Amino acid sequence: MAEPLSSSQDAPTTATEQRVLVTNKHGENLVGLLHHTGSNKVVVLCHGFTASKDDGIIVDLAAAITKRGISVFRFDFSGNGESEGEFQYGNYRKEADDLHSVVSYLYREKYDVAAVVGHSKGGDVVVLYASIYNDVPMVVNLSGRFNLEKGVEERLGKEFMDRINKEGYIDVTNKSGKFLYRVTKESLMERLNTDMHAVSLSISKECRLFFTIHGSADEIIPVEDAYEFAKLIPNHKLRVIEGANHCYTAHRKELSDAVVESITFNEAGDTPP
Repeated sequence: MAEPLSSSQDAPTTATEQRVLVTNKHGENLVGLLHHTGSNKVVVLCHGFTASKDDGIIVDLAAAITKRGISVFRFDFSGNGESEGEFQYGNYRKEADDLHSVVSYLYREKYDVAAVVGHSKGGDVVVLYASIYNDVPMVVNLSGRFNLEKGVEERLGKEFMDRINKEGYIDVTNKSGKFLYRVTKESLMERLNTDMHAVSLSISKECRLFFTIHGSADEIIPVEDAYEFAKLIPNHKLRVIEGANHCYTAHRKELSDAVVESITFNEAGDTPP
């Protein structure tokens, strides 16, 4: 289901925006925006943890890609943004399935999905996607985490396993005590049991090209994680952006250029240096 909204002011190709509803396998409506440039080639953008399709990185990438005449689809995972469903801390497999619902919709609508691109948790989702589904030629992982056991204590506090075993959940608040989200034991264990080493090894060589892009100064997920992906995934290219943090705050153009370069070189049947 698609409804025209407006024209992009940034793209010389005058990309039109359509609000699109895609139903996932659980019957939940995922809300997306299709930036149609006139080309049937489309790149799907996946947001990170507690983010949305309107996250600054996602919006900037959409603008950069459509300027090159390639269409873009950005959407909210279930339980995030405008999409239906309940927010979950883990949900990696469900989000990979959400992405499959989106990719399948685009193929049914006669689009050619050139790549799936994910930032942070979205990066892990596209890696997991590539290990389950073999229907996209290119995957771009932006600052995804390799070891999902790390980073939990920073969000949930010390002795989080004792707390969640006792209570069955942990409510996460900000520094002022405002409730942010609930972490259930089931969703926590889903994250801890998602083995990105095994996932990376199971990615088929039929995935023609896999890119990991990471900032050297990432303060949330260390750049060393990018090198772990590079060791294991076939047809892999690694690009480290010097000085960039997790959200590429001062390096947004470099990030956009790197993603566009990857996609357009792949279109030409070549690979960037």
